[in-house]
Amino acid sequence: MRRGGDWLWNRGRVQMNAHKREYLSLAIRAQSAVRFLRIFAKARFGRRLRACSSALICGFAALLSGAAAACKGTVYLTLDTGHMGPAEEIAAILKKHDVKATFFLANEKTLRGGASLDRAWAGYWKARVEEGHAFGSHTWRHWYFRGDAGERVNYVPWAKAKGEALDAQALCAELKKPDEVFKAMTGRALDPIWRAPGGKLTPNAIKFAEACGYRHVAWSDAGFSGDELPSERFPSDALIKKQLANIRDGDILLWHLGIWSRKDALWPKLDDLISGLKAKGFCFARITDHPRRTR
Repeated sequence: MRRGGDWLWNRGRVQMNAHKREYLSLAIRAQSAVRFLRIFAKARFGRRLRACSSALICGFAALLSGAAAACKGTVYLTLDTGHMGPAEEIAAILKKHDVKATFFLANEKTLRGGASLDRAWAGYWKARVEEGHAFGSHTWRHWYFRGDAGERVNYVPWAKAKGEALDAQALCAELKKPDEVFKAMTGRALDPIWRAPGGKLTPNAIKFAEACGYRHVAWSDAGFSGDELPSERFPSDALIKKQLANIRDGDILLWHLGIWSRKDALWPKLDDLISGLKAKGFCFARITDHPRRTR
């Protein structure tokens, strides 16, 4: 699978300084508040309480500045559907830490039978909507894009040699099906973002998806959790230690709601990762909160 590349909205690499933008926004608001308080103090109290009004102004500005300084960087946790075995436990971890994530949804086979976008999962997805997470398309069938053929893109099931050749209309339908089903279940449409299974893209896949209104989101090298890697060679503690050492401001983190192949599941360590990143001063945000989300 592809593990490289910072995130893409269509193509190319974008470096991110979300916390600096947040600081600037707060600073502007602080300046506006200072002007307002000065006018209010003069009108209400006159010169007699000039010292007091100055203290209020300074205190208010310091409060706003402190809120920005508390966040030393922003990272973006994303979760792709999987076999959904630990879906409730992962949701509990996010709620525990008050983390808003971005879910990418495909109709994948689950441990309990059925698929991840069956009606049986409506309650789960409704709860995530109420919690304020973001949601994107991960295609409907979770096949893989394996190269272009003229004005089509080859779309192939995992471990198969052949699949289908999708034109722009067919690819658009593949991305929109999760959106339609999700909206029918929850009343909320998906956000106009998507992630290709395995992160595998072709020029036509990017072009067709953009024409359909979807921007692609990949993940950062440092943000690759490794939850798909064999636990015999990549122990969970070592994977988390590596991520805590390497994740930087603006990185997009990739995790799954259950992996079939890994024996020692990594997902319980998500709790440790979030705690460790917060201890280093990182804040979490949704992809849809990103300052470079649109052109």
